[in-house]
This record gives sequence, structure tokens and C-alpha cells, in this order.
Amino acid sequence: MHPPVRLVAIDMDGTLLPTFAQTLTARTVQALRAAQQAGITVALATGRRQAFAAPILLGHNLRADMPLITSNGAVTRTLSGLAIDRCHLPARTARALCGLLRPYGTLVFTFDHSGQNGDSGGELLLENLDDAQQRMTAWVESNRHAIRIVPRLEDALPDTDNGGNDPIQGMVCGSVTRMREAERTLRASALAADCDMARTEYPARDLSILDLMPPGVSKGWALAHLAGSLGIDRLETMAIGDNWNDVDMLEWAGQGVLMGNAAAELRTMAKLRGWKQAPPNDEDGVAVVLERELARQGVPALP
Repeated sequence: MHPPVRLVAIDMDGTLLPTFAQTLTARTVQALRAAQQAGITVALATGRRQAFAAPILLGHNLRADMPLITSNGAVTRTLSGLAIDRCHLPARTARALCGLLRPYGTLVFTFDHSGQNGDSGGELLLENLDDAQQRMTAWVESNRHAIRIVPRLEDALPDTDNGGNDPIQGMVCGSVTRMREAERTLRASALAADCDMARTEYPARDLSILDLMPPGVSKGWALAHLAGSLGIDRLETMAIGDNWNDVDMLEWAGQGVLMGNAAAELRTMAKLRGWKQAPPNDEDGVAVVLERELARQGVPALP
């Protein structure tokens, strides 16, 4: 029997949000609020930037101190924007990654300038907007105001004395096959020790994103740091996700939950590793999991 959950980390796309939606369902909001009122720390754990993720949660009477693990673990802040943790990918590493990975797809580097829930502009650096538009139209449209186009990424990533021009992460985007090739190429290169990778796949759209993280950084790493700061044991921690970039936190958490809409390969992995399975995201899977946990703890549902 698992101990009662005190901390739950929830992925956003494909997990908390319905497919192709940018708003939470009423049942999900109610479950999040009920968990918070029961004393469970509810954290977001997403590949999105803080400025892209926080607005989806605002306006639902969620706690202002709700932790948001964003950019796949590179940045952690509260929903109100209070800094908790942040890591950087050195500019010299980012420059070297350009030459290695440019042939595989669209390269983007992400900066953390604003520190708030709104963009300060120029937080997303890339070379070719048309190429990005073809590969990930919805992402471009949603982030257009934060995109800065440069002729050559390497020239826009100079070293500075204080690391002030270091990105927090990079990403390369392309087809599922090409991103798996890119991951193998990076793992076999001398740069493998200088950054970590987190892969997200959307097979139905033949779209994959390979996130390029500071060494050692992942959702799981950030979740472990957060739990430690709160004095919460991993056995009291639940993680809910649906994709490859969630695997580290599902493995770290004492109570891993995989969404029913996850890929078959991940569902097989879940059986081998003892993760529970939730209903799909389009069936309020996160709400179902939280409601069951609250019932297990004897907490009545919100009216």
C-alpha cells in the first residue's frame, strides 16, 4: 500500500489538457482545487515555457504558490512567478549543437528573460520562420510574439562574462524518424557529456521534439529538487505523464501514472515498471486519478 500522496507533478500536453485544447475542463479544475485544499502540493511539469504554461492555469482559483516546473525542468517558479530554481545551457555548448543538429530539423534556443507570466519578447531564437511554420504551425502561431529570427544561430549565442547570454535549453524539431536519428547522433558525439536530451513524440502528426537540456536536468531532476525542498519523500510523490520526456519523473516518483493515450511502447514500459495507468486525457484522466487519491485519503469531493 502506497502512503498518501503529498506532492503530485502533472504534465500538461497530452495529460492535463485535452487533445488540441488550450483550456482545462471543469472537472479537471475542480480536481486540482480539491487536491490543493486537501493539502496536496499540485505541481505542473511541462516542456512549455513559464510564459506559455502559466496563462492556462490562471483564472481558476488555483494557489499562487503552485510550483511550475517548465522547460523540461530547466526553470521552476510558482504560478505567480516567484523563482524557485533555474539552470542554463552554456552558450558554447549551444553553438556546438547547431553544427551537429542543424541537418536534422528546425533548431530553437529558449531564453528566460522575463521571469514573469508574460513574455518580454525574443525568448525564442531561430533562423528560419518558414521552416518552423511548416513543421509546427500551432507552436509558431502561439509563440510568434516571443520569436526572434537571426541569420545564424551561432552568431547570436556569444559568450559573456556572467553567462547572461546562455539559453535555458534548446530543441530540434522534425519527423519522428529524424529526431530519433538526431538523438543517436548526439549520444555518439563528444557533446553527449555536455547536455541531456528529452524526446517528445506525436506519431499521428509525424512530429517529434528533441529538447536539449543542461547536463543532468530533466523533469525528474526538477521534481526531486522540489520534493526535497518541501520535505516530501519520493514515496509520497505522484507523477502523471504521457510521453517520453515524462519518463524520468515517472521513474523518480514513488507513484508513477501513465496516461491511457500514451504510445504502446510506453504502455508496455509502464507494465514492466509498475506504473499505474489513467484514462486518456480526453476522458479527464488526471481528474479521475486525483479523485481516486482524494477518496483514498478520505477527502470528500468538492460540491
